[in-house]
Amino acid sequence: MIPALRVFAGRVTGLAISTFARFMTAPRAIWQGIEPVPHQRVYFANHSSNGDFVLLWTTLPSPLRRQTRPVAALDYWLTSPLRAFIGREVFNAVLIDRRPEARTEDPVAQMVAALDQGSSLILFPEGQRNSSDAPLLPFKSGLYHLAKARPGVDLVPVWIANLNRVMPKGEVIPVPLICTLTFGSPLHLEPDETKEAFLERATQALLALRAPA
Repeated sequence: MIPALRVFAGRVTGLAISTFARFMTAPRAIWQGIEPVPHQRVYFANHSSNGDFVLLWTTLPSPLRRQTRPVAALDYWLTSPLRAFIGREVFNAVLIDRRPEARTEDPVAQMVAALDQGSSLILFPEGQRNSSDAPLLPFKSGLYHLAKARPGVDLVPVWIANLNRVMPKGEVIPVPLICTLTFGSPLHLEPDETKEAFLERATQALLALRAPA
């Protein structure tokens, strides 16, 4: 496909996906701890549905959406030409290979490179979709390494509510349901803060955004 045509097709497809996501979920963004301004950020969220990054990306205002790239699994998004097109051309995702034995690039280096290019990121620190009864799985270390490598970048917790009920695991047809995304106050790595302490603080910051049961 001609490069200009791929760009056009990617924009049209992105508009179609975001329109469909809005129609199905009527997403409501609550900017509880930060304003929706075009500053460079890493949005880190809970991960309970394959549609999480699509909804988060869709909910961002246009100036933020244009500069924000999701961090996604290469071994999922390159399994078919359609997925590869959506991952690369529509979302411009930072594609991370979750298979240590197969990867040729360091995932943290890939994310840092994207930040250095001026992008914001959408990251799911649990590392995989959470299908357990626990509200969150233990965080992987990537968020800590990003905070350490680029301490000036805001790390913004985002709690996504109800999306796992819109698209339950194993289902093909989504169920219309209002979803809420709550954006919290930004975090930064404290001087001499350990990895364990930082990841626990990030976990608690995300859990604090949940609506009371």
